[in-house]
Amino acid sequence: MTLRQFEYALAVAEAGSVTAAAESLHVAQPSVSQQIRSLERELGVTLFARTPTGLVPTAAGRAFLRDAEVAVRAARRAKATARAGADEPEGELVVAAQMGLGTRQLPGALSALRRRFPRLEITVFEEANPAELERLARRGVVDLGLMSGPCKEGLYEGHHLGDEEFVVVLSPEDAQLAEDRVELRDVARKPWIRFDHAGALDAVLRDNGLAPTTVARVSQKATAVRWAAHGLGVTLVPTSAVPPGFEHLTRPVFPAVFMPTVAAVRPGAGPAEMALLEFLRQETWYRTGFSSNGSAPAHNWVTPPSTTNSVPVV
Repeated sequence: MTLRQFEYALAVAEAGSVTAAAESLHVAQPSVSQQIRSLERELGVTLFARTPTGLVPTAAGRAFLRDAEVAVRAARRAKATARAGADEPEGELVVAAQMGLGTRQLPGALSALRRRFPRLEITVFEEANPAELERLARRGVVDLGLMSGPCKEGLYEGHHLGDEEFVVVLSPEDAQLAEDRVELRDVARKPWIRFDHAGALDAVLRDNGLAPTTVARVSQKATAVRWAAHGLGVTLVPTSAVPPGFEHLTRPVFPAVFMPTVAAVRPGAGPAEMALLEFLRQETWYRTGFSSNGSAPAHNWVTPPSTTNSVPVV
């Protein structure tokens, strides 16, 4: 087996056909077909099944592709490390962010990283489920991750970037009448737009004895904000997850709800990971929400996490 065969198999799985995979790889279609057949003969299994919608991995294929992806990424990382002379890494850097984290900060940091290392290929993806992020980390797929809690000991090193406060998003009518900070108990009486994989935030409500009625569950925080703006219900999101133009509908809550943001890197990380970590540290990680006029307040009116008037989401 060769890494080329691994890459071809991964490309077929992503594209759903040999022809499309060949186009993405910039090689001839017969070459991809030949390599896949050779790989299947060596493994003694069928990797792909033909369906009306294209080629899909078999059960054996899915198991093989999981490890093939790890091997390909490890090879790219080794290649980048070998070429990292004079602090000029190249290859692929994979960044994973827990959904809703770093929405405003990550683009600026990545742009700065690309300017410093123009030959570096950067892949970024969001993951709604923290458990899936941990699984990817254990497989060695992720070079740097943004998450809202501590890293597993020995797997990655955690670097605390800041604490971000959650804000409630109200309808335009309710926002006109709302105070600069509203009671969590008051907004919990309204219908809520909730999120998949929001166990920590659900725990905050539960710990405060609150059980709001759920009118919708969504996977994207921006979707929840837009639906709340149309009066479907209220939602609670990190400050940086509020799309531009909706800030005037947000209010911080009391007790304050905040989320620590942690950058996770492997021990002995290379120059690209460490440079991105430094750029992330230079970004502003909001502790506070927006004021009623839509701007971030100049003073820090959030109660520190060590007191009883704030609730961490981890």
